[in-house]
Amino acid sequence: MTATPTPRVTIKDVAARAGVSKGAVSLAFNHKPGLSEATRDRIFLAARELGWSPSLTARTLAGSRVDVVGLAVCRPARMLGLEPWYMEFVSGVESVLAEHSSSLLLRLVRNMEEEVGVQEAWWRGRQIGGSILVDFRADDPRVAMTERLGMPVVAVGHPSLTGGLTSVWTDDATAVTEAVRYLAALGHRRIARIGGAADLGHTSIRTAAFDEAAGALAGAWQVATDFSGEAGARATRSLLTAAPADRPTAIVYDNDIMAVAGLSVAAEMGLRVPEEVSLLAWDDSQLCRLTHPTLSAMSHDVHGFGAEVARTLFSVITGGEAGSHPVPTPVLTPRGSTAPATS
Repeated sequence: MTATPTPRVTIKDVAARAGVSKGAVSLAFNHKPGLSEATRDRIFLAARELGWSPSLTARTLAGSRVDVVGLAVCRPARMLGLEPWYMEFVSGVESVLAEHSSSLLLRLVRNMEEEVGVQEAWWRGRQIGGSILVDFRADDPRVAMTERLGMPVVAVGHPSLTGGLTSVWTDDATAVTEAVRYLAALGHRRIARIGGAADLGHTSIRTAAFDEAAGALAGAWQVATDFSGEAGARATRSLLTAAPADRPTAIVYDNDIMAVAGLSVAAEMGLRVPEEVSLLAWDDSQLCRLTHPTLSAMSHDVHGFGAEVARTLFSVITGGEAGSHPVPTPVLTPRGSTAPATS
């Protein structure tokens, strides 16, 4: 017996399920203004329930921009694959892109000049509808580029770094201050910070905040790295090889990979964590809960951060009202790697 073909779901079926016109479905999936958020959500839900998505070919032929969001990252491929922050951030972005039947165009670049060229080629070639910009520097050339091109973007960075671009950021200065105050409250008077690349804007913000918060301590150290586990291990080793009276009793790391590496170095050197040295990670990925002892961390919802950046970008693309705004500040999550100072 020949099976009866399953009828193909059409835009008319989605409109009927959502209780709207076919035109409203088209507006929703082409990210055009004219619909309330509640109506858009109802349309996307109906489409998911019916398993329908608009034809990319049809939208391109109709003159719509291909529904792709760009993200260029200036990091080595191997390091990007090991960095929990970017994996969580991208997963958050993707969760929102899926709701809009959109895709992410990810490109690794070697330097800022290459990214400027890539972003301009994407936009002029109508390959993207907008872009997410990360890792801002002082006097970042992407600010002038996007303003010149009129390209819709969302900048992931503090407004002091992103010019007039719509930006979403975390309050790193407040988080660093909380980390130092927490360790000081535990009696630590010699505290170090192992930070990321010195030319990154958020690293500079954290560096300045640490300097201010640690001003009254007996000893404070800051070491710049490239965020890798290897660099974090080297920096930890250099700090802990000093005489006991001259080395930190607590170390704050700018990411989880370096904190895990630091924990291994402490074990290699025969130093007990947290009895002889306390370690505090940043971001609080799953890595922090897999170590022994578990790592205390400045915790924030990186997946939610990525999702909020993507939602803000779609608002920029469609002429919505979402402006620059922070996401929740990282908060302290104490675990087994921090304890009162003993010396």
